[in-house]
Amino acid sequence: MVLNFLKQRWQKITLAVFSGLVLLILIAALVLNSYWSPILESKVKDIVTTSSDGLYKADFSAAELHILRGTIAIFNITLKPDTAVYNARKKRGLAPNNLVELHIKKLVLSHIHPFKLYFKKELNIGRILLYNPELKVSYQLNHTRDTVSKDHRTAWQKISKSLHYIHIGDILMGDVKFTYNDYSGNKLSTSQFQEMNLSAHDLLIDSATQTDKSRLLYCKDITGEINNYKGETPNGLYTYSVKSIKLSTSKSQLDLTGISLKPASTEKFFTKSHKDRFTLSLDSAQLNNFDFLSYHKYRTLTASSLFLNDGAFQVFANPNHAKTKEDKIKSFPNVAMNRLKIDLKIDTVNVNRLDVTYHEFNVKSKKTGTLTFNRTSAQALNVTNNAAALKKNNIITVIINSNFMNRGKLNATYHFNLTDKDALFDFKGSIGHMDLQAINPAAMPLGMFKVNSGTLSKFDFDIKASRAGGKGRVELLYDNVKVGLLQADTNADKLKKKFIATLFANIFIIKHNNPDKEGEQPRIAYVTYIRRPEDAFFKTMWRTLLSGIKPSVGLDKKTEQSVARMKDQQTIRKQERKLKKEQRKQRREERKRKREEKEAENP
Repeated sequence: MVLNFLKQRWQKITLAVFSGLVLLILIAALVLNSYWSPILESKVKDIVTTSSDGLYKADFSAAELHILRGTIAIFNITLKPDTAVYNARKKRGLAPNNLVELHIKKLVLSHIHPFKLYFKKELNIGRILLYNPELKVSYQLNHTRDTVSKDHRTAWQKISKSLHYIHIGDILMGDVKFTYNDYSGNKLSTSQFQEMNLSAHDLLIDSATQTDKSRLLYCKDITGEINNYKGETPNGLYTYSVKSIKLSTSKSQLDLTGISLKPASTEKFFTKSHKDRFTLSLDSAQLNNFDFLSYHKYRTLTASSLFLNDGAFQVFANPNHAKTKEDKIKSFPNVAMNRLKIDLKIDTVNVNRLDVTYHEFNVKSKKTGTLTFNRTSAQALNVTNNAAALKKNNIITVIINSNFMNRGKLNATYHFNLTDKDALFDFKGSIGHMDLQAINPAAMPLGMFKVNSGTLSKFDFDIKASRAGGKGRVELLYDNVKVGLLQADTNADKLKKKFIATLFANIFIIKHNNPDKEGEQPRIAYVTYIRRPEDAFFKTMWRTLLSGIKPSVGLDKKTEQSVARMKDQQTIRKQERKLKKEQRKQRREERKRKREEKEAENP
């Protein structure tokens, strides 16, 4: 068929002309490629140096321009800061807080228009792909606000002599090896990310976008994603992991899923630390209106709201308080907030469906007591340690709704003073109707008593507290309460009932109802609890409330003293009985010895 086509003379001429044109185009493309490559190299290096005021220099091993395909390939790119320029800026107080180093094995620019770049000074690129990128960011706090430079020109004004317009549709980086070095603390802190993806969309630098505040780094949107991030605290007591971290600058939103904070084993943790042991898991967290640029520059975390959804938080009180004189005031939320290394300002924090558990080991019972707050929802307002924000409002307000011991409805409101030297805070709330046997997981190990029956009608509390302790009002209304007093059985490793003491308590001590009779005024306890330095925040709250619960059920100080005296008398009587028993035994042995001696003398 082809041979038949070429029999005609005009067909041969047409083929020859077409082949010649194709050959000319290919030769022209090769010539242009070799001509444009050094021009491209010069342009790229000039743009980087000019736009960064000489702080950064770019270099690469080779560049290939393919006119016909409309692509540029650049190999072995490095972007490094000029240390001499950086140090000079640092002396003048103009050095940035972040320095970036970048190495890319290969960079491909597609859908480009080289003639517009050369003749119109317009750089238009459809997409940039970066292969095997290695990114290193070093942070050092050189200043806490934007420095004033003598050069007030925008980036577009700085490059306008070389380029009038820059537009890039998409910049894509996959599997980025990212290293972050933080020099702001006492020692270097390094974080490394492996499964990281970065992309930027609609980068536009021209006269119209030079002052567009809706764009970050002139991009309409920058998105970042980190998968399966894991790490360990410097002391080795905690490991943490996040399944996914996603950031979108156009939405100003940071999303995290699969958050986990796990402590070391109980034995290892309490051997190495005198602090309380925490465990945290969250399905998701969302930070809204997140000012990424402020965080990147100055470690200032500013946002309108934070949502924490579906998880569990556990606290295990450290039992080794007797081994340390450390004041655990640092566990108070208002004190901990001011100790954060980050400048924080979040208008509202919302917690949804969080199970909170508090564990405490009792030395006397050799058992662990547990308090639970199930399906907790909370809202915290004015969560900040920012100095300017604290001048306007120095109080964090926390509103909590929960199910106490998975039974009684709990409503509470907290106020934490963020600037008071004594860490003032107050909490007020109530627990609704519930079966009091539900508190036995805490009452038996911690209070050494068991609730055999009883119904709670209402439990109201209003406490003002500080590093010194707690003081306030507790009102406990209940019906038909009967308890059993317990003691530790070390041989069987369990708690056993004190029969006589329980009988005595239920007959003479325990107030079975409050009020005693319908229509009478209920008993109200006005409590004062003196905090010990080793008492952490949760223990301070629990002990303050317990000091009001005891007198409400009849265990006031006078009664406790009577019980203590009774216990002392019982102990004395036990010792006397034991002594008499030993004396009788000794007398029997003495009589037996004398009989044996007489029998030996008179066989």
